[in-house]
Order: sequence, then structure tokens, then C-alpha cells
Amino acid sequence: MKTEYAIQAKNISKTFHITEDAHNTVKHRLFNLFKPSKAKKVLALKPMDFEVKKGECIGLIGSNGCGKSTLTRILSGVYPTDTGKININGTTMLMNLGVGMSHELTARENIYVASSVLGLKIKQVDELFDEIVDFAELREFIDTKIKYFSSGMKARLAFSIAVNAGADIMFLDEIFAVGDMKFQEKAVRVFEMSWIKGKTVILVSHSMDIIQKYCNRTAYLKNGELVYYGDTEHALNLYKQDNQIVVEESLVL
Repeated sequence: MKTEYAIQAKNISKTFHITEDAHNTVKHRLFNLFKPSKAKKVLALKPMDFEVKKGECIGLIGSNGCGKSTLTRILSGVYPTDTGKININGTTMLMNLGVGMSHELTARENIYVASSVLGLKIKQVDELFDEIVDFAELREFIDTKIKYFSSGMKARLAFSIAVNAGADIMFLDEIFAVGDMKFQEKAVRVFEMSWIKGKTVILVSHSMDIIQKYCNRTAYLKNGELVYYGDTEHALNLYKQDNQIVVEESLVL
């Protein structure tokens, strides 16, 4: 039986070109007026292959700055790759504190835009509108630009749009760590009871318990490199071992 893939990525990589402003004082700027700022390359993701089967819930772990967010942005189409090729089979939505939504639009406008991107017609969004607003608990802020929202409010809105509009492939970046306890519990209930069924999910989290509970396979990133991608238990053990070494080295120093 042929395996159906939601995502297939071959030899993908990403390098950022960052300009460093070394003239960080008025004196430096005056005496170095015609000297250009330094530029440096940051290899955010080293070349890697990454595939996700349809209906899988994949974990993505690693320390801050390891490349997790860059990888999810590349796989969801937010960032272009420098090398390689990506095949996506289905609609995607990245949920990371409002990424993918326009901060200059209101919550109402973002609901219609984001839902349309996911393939819904205006009439369908009209029918789902109240459910999206009520689930996100943002009724009184519906005509407020989301640039004024807290990170938790943005995440609740994105989560609600995704739940109700129904993207095929979801990238969840610490989605269970936002909002108050009541909303977190509601999000978990929806995730467990219905939403995860039939969906393809890439779950980014620092919570080992969440990764262990929901993910059969997990990718472990370190310094932009895909160190391991496979059995979740083994991935978590590698991550824990590396972090234990870092802790011990810092204690010695």
C-alpha cells in the first residue's frame, strides 16, 4: 500500500543575512559615518530532508534558537527555502502568536481573510463566524486591529480559526501555553476529542509531556541541524541527555 504524504521536503536549508550595526553610540556614528555596517550570514537550517505522513502528529523539539520556528515557517510557506524542494498536499496554517495574520486588520477582517486562504467561501465564513468569535472569547474586540492584541489573544484567534475553518495541515507552536488556564483546557479538549482526528499536525513544544502524549514520531533539532527524526521516546532521551550535559558544563564553569 502506497504511503500518502502531507509534506515531503528534500535537501531544504535556510540562511539569513543579518546586518550588524557596530556604531551603537553617537560618537561611533559621527566618526564612522562613511564606514558600512558589517554583514554576517546565519545558517538557520542546515540541509535536511523532512517528510510527514497524512494524519500524523509529529513533535518538534530543541532548545531556543535551534531552528524550530524557521523550519515550521519554511514548511508552511511563510519563508522560501535557499535550497531544496517542498511538496505540500493540503491547506496549511501556522499558529504561532498570530503569524500569518495581518496586524493592520481587525479580528473580524482576519477571520475572513484567513478562512478564505484555507479555501472557504464568504457564505461559509458567515455561517462559522459566531462560532469562531465565541470560541476565541473575543466578542468585545472583534473590530479591534490585532496589533493591539496580547500574544494570548492572537493565539486564541488563530486557534479558533483553525479549529472551525479546518486546515488540513496544522503547525502548532506552543499553542497550549497561551491564554488563561480555562482556555488552555478548552483547547486541549478540542484537540483530543475531534480536531486532531484526520488532521496532520506538527506540534512544537518545550513540554516533554505534551510531545510524549500526542506524537508517535518526533524531530530533534540542534544548532540548525536535524539530529534525529523518529521514535518519540528516543528523541526525548537524546534531548534530555544533551541538556543534562549543558547543565553539568555550566555548573563546572
